[in-house]
Amino acid sequence: MTQTKLFSPYTIKNVTLKNRIVMSPMCMYSSYNRDGKVTDWHRVHYPSRAAGQVGLIMLEATAVAPEGRISYQDLGIWSDEHIEGLQEIVRLIHHHEAKAAIQLAHAGRKAELEETIIAPSAIPFPGMKTPKEASKDDIAHIVASFKDGARRAKEAGFDIIEIHGAHGYLISEFLSPLANKRSDEYGGSADNRYRLLREIIEAVKTEWSGPIFVRVSANEYHEEGNSLEQYIQFAAHMKEQGVDLIDCSSGGIVPASIDVYPGYQVNLADRIRNEAGIATGAVGLISSSLQAEEILGNGRADLIFIGRELLRNPYWPLNAAKELGAEIERPQPYHRA
Repeated sequence: MTQTKLFSPYTIKNVTLKNRIVMSPMCMYSSYNRDGKVTDWHRVHYPSRAAGQVGLIMLEATAVAPEGRISYQDLGIWSDEHIEGLQEIVRLIHHHEAKAAIQLAHAGRKAELEETIIAPSAIPFPGMKTPKEASKDDIAHIVASFKDGARRAKEAGFDIIEIHGAHGYLISEFLSPLANKRSDEYGGSADNRYRLLREIIEAVKTEWSGPIFVRVSANEYHEEGNSLEQYIQFAAHMKEQGVDLIDCSSGGIVPASIDVYPGYQVNLADRIRNEAGIATGAVGLISSSLQAEEILGNGRADLIFIGRELLRNPYWPLNAAKELGAEIERPQPYHRA
């Protein structure tokens, strides 16, 4: 059988993934009781992709605070009452010899809630409600919420934590000069705008010793927004703090017309990986096994994050292995196929 990069193992700190395929975090809006708890939808959705031989299953954006939800149907990790359901999901994922990750998130000004929402500045996302400018006490609460989320993720048994710093949500808002107009130590210079993420990473590390990923929007698609060069600098800071991998997405901080095509974000992962010297994940309409193999083989990224294609086909890895001529394990009951 053919030796492939896509189906080679990958070790990060104390965690070894059996292949380089990651299920990208995608909101399911399926906590129907508005309590942030795991439902039967999650119990089927995530383990089925693990059975399909995805190496790392990453749960959707999971709110570290009730006011940090995108919607009332978001999954949550703001209470110890959430741990039991998340433990069950981790157990089901591990049953199929996949690893489990969770994305810790706060929606900031893009929270679609009736309550007061917060952001670095009192500037609404176009068409949405105006947020309150976060006070110093609010910022301290946010940092503590991510720390507590990391503790609960550890208790639930997750292998990897990803901090959501992309798509115009709270951390992304603080990073971007388009949403952050503060004049204190959390605004102004790039180093000041990075301060919240710096504090969150350090707080998470007090509870968590495993691998840490950060998702960023490395292209803000606006001439006055952060450039890729700026995100390369941010990535260098994250590397210094002990972050293990940058998940390279784009957009979401302001409305934008984006030229979308297969692999349209791969250059972001490529440049951050090779200029900041940190591992990266490539994401963005990657649906072909040959495309994924090329990205890894040419050293443009370390992991392949698959989103929509895994919604269409939970068993994409099995098809990809067949196309690439790779021999991989599959659930014993499926061998007759």
